[in-house]
Parts: sequence; C-alpha cells; structure tokens
Amino acid sequence: MEIIKVDKPIKLKEELVGFVFRVYQGTGGAYPALEWVEKKPSIDDFEGFAKVYEPFLEFRLKEEFDELYVLRDDNGDIAGTIALVYSLEGKDVWWVPDEIRNEKTGLIEFFMVDPTYRGKGYGSKLLEFAIERLKELGRIPYVITFPELEAYSYYIRKGFTEVMRYKEFVVLKKDD
Repeated sequence: MEIIKVDKPIKLKEELVGFVFRVYQGTGGAYPALEWVEKKPSIDDFEGFAKVYEPFLEFRLKEEFDELYVLRDDNGDIAGTIALVYSLEGKDVWWVPDEIRNEKTGLIEFFMVDPTYRGKGYGSKLLEFAIERLKELGRIPYVITFPELEAYSYYIRKGFTEVMRYKEFVVLKKDD
C-alpha cells in the first residue's frame, strides 16, 4: 500500500463518504463524532449518515484541507486517509485556539484507517508521513481531538503531548 496525494480532493467526495461511513460503523458511531448533529444516525443508516456528513466533508475538502492523502489497498479501495492544514489565515477553523493559530502550526486532520486494516501498521505509516511532511514545511505538528476518543491515547503513545484543553477538545503537539 502506498500513500497517494490527492490533487483534486472534491472529486473523491462520494468515495470518501463511503470510507468514513465504514470507519463510523467500525467505531460503533464514535468517529467521526458528528458533534454538531442533535440525533446521530445509527451505524447501519448510510443515507442518514451521508445526509449529515457529506456537506461537512465537502466544506473540508474545498475550504479547509491544504493537502489530502489516501492509502489505497490492493483493490484500489481507500484503506486510510490523512489531511494537513497549515494555512490557517482566513479559514473558518473555530476549533483551533488562538494560542496556536500561527505560521508555524501544522494540523493533522481527517486521520482514519478502515477498521478491516487496524493493527497492521497503516495508521502509524500515515501518521509518520504526516509528521515528516509538516516538518518539511517548517511546521509544528498538532492534533486537535476529543479526550474521550481512542485516538487520544493513540496519539499519546505516538509521542504527542497534551498542551491544552480548548472548549470540548484537547490539543496535542508532537515535539522533536
């Protein structure tokens, strides 16, 4: 499996919605958190999921992500994703605290691995790639997540440290 840069992320929107739904199912509806939705769809309701998630994903693909990468399996299906956000000026990223909103910040976002590939090292491969790419760009890697998600302990195991709590989120930083 190789990590591929997506030149026109919006063209993958439908495929990505299906991929993210598989992650949603595999996490029992925990991720993505869909925190803006009053009544989350059940894990077997693709149409309900797509209805609430697709507009959000479209916004992220068009307006938020500076770079998007996918990991494809041998069948060509998406096995994992990771996005980088490093040009924060002028972006509606309300979940990023002012304290880290600067030209040195690089956010790791949209980091997911298809549940069928968990435990095989693909997440580590994607994360290490993202960290190195941000360092190439002269950025400090940050992750903003929810403290109750499994992802929080994963990032801590991978050498990230908690730097602050912000609203309902936790901000983690990867030091050298």
